[in-house]
Amino acid sequence: MLSRSIVVQSLRSIRDRFFDTRRQRNEQNDVQETSDDVTGPSLDNLSVDMQFLIMTFLSPQDLCRLGGTSTYWRSMVRDPVLWKYFLLRDMPLWQSVDHLSVPDVKLTGSAVLDDSQMQFDYMAEYLRICPACRNQWRHQPRAPFESVTSFFQSLVPVAEPQFAMFGPGLEQLEISLMTTIMNSPHILPIAGIPQRQIDGIGSGISFKYKDQHRFNIATLYSTNRTERERARLEHLSLRSKLFVYQEDSESNMPLSLNPMFNQVCQAMNGFIFVANAETERGVDRGWEEESAQIRVMLDPVVGTVSHPILVLSCVTRETADRHRIPCVTVAHQLQLSSLPNPWMVQDTTAETLTGLLDGIDWLLRHSGVKL
Repeated sequence: MLSRSIVVQSLRSIRDRFFDTRRQRNEQNDVQETSDDVTGPSLDNLSVDMQFLIMTFLSPQDLCRLGGTSTYWRSMVRDPVLWKYFLLRDMPLWQSVDHLSVPDVKLTGSAVLDDSQMQFDYMAEYLRICPACRNQWRHQPRAPFESVTSFFQSLVPVAEPQFAMFGPGLEQLEISLMTTIMNSPHILPIAGIPQRQIDGIGSGISFKYKDQHRFNIATLYSTNRTERERARLEHLSLRSKLFVYQEDSESNMPLSLNPMFNQVCQAMNGFIFVANAETERGVDRGWEEESAQIRVMLDPVVGTVSHPILVLSCVTRETADRHRIPCVTVAHQLQLSSLPNPWMVQDTTAETLTGLLDGIDWLLRHSGVKL
């Protein structure tokens, strides 16, 4: 995280350059200048420290409006160090990130910006990926090409899309996400429970979204219930029966999808990966294994290369003494930026299902359902 003193120092240098330039211009024009202080409204007369403090309380939209009030404020608001500070400060707090809003630059807390970083438009990057700005753009009129895309999607009706749900967050948390979903009709009413199970590992359940859109979730667990519960209690790492692994190897890195699930995955319209976002897991090799599982599931050989994938960044419950791994970090650990598929990471809580409907809404939209 950039320190406030670094940002204030950068803003102060912008202020000094601004007045040096103005003084030189006035000297060339033989204009007498009695003071280097900013004249005009009281906000301009405040110290740089106070100006920066005020800017930290403004929304991105208000900051842009402030930058349009004068040449001085345009220079201050466009400072790349300022917007890098905002990015580092706010990204861990954002509850979602997707393939269109993932940061284009590697952000670190370094106090010094090299030449390439100084040329990078951190302000534009912040406005592009900030959830508040994304929500505002969503309600703006669509561009012509988007309308054409929407028209062609409407020609392929999706009566009841099917999604395969898998991932360690289904099995490692204290509270079962799927059990909570099934017992929360006020959030997602159950529309039907098919009788057929998939070899004892998972089954499909139909839900109704906004009382009008039906969709099916096929829950694919790594093993049977007895093995899963034992692994959770004893903190064991088991190989998932969904995948094929290298023979005579202790590695849990999957090579391909188990053939018995090929037809199941080919019939899906999208995927839901439940990630364990509790900070207790730390930075372990599990991320590499989970990233490989996602890529195997989306293998072009299986025919799922264009299907959207929703990553539920899930914790058991939200409490003051329990924290979650930021969704931006989850996206980075799972290397989602390298996927050709549309993807989204959404913060979710197993106990209350907070954030679930936002993720379902995104998944249905990217599966061709007109909401």
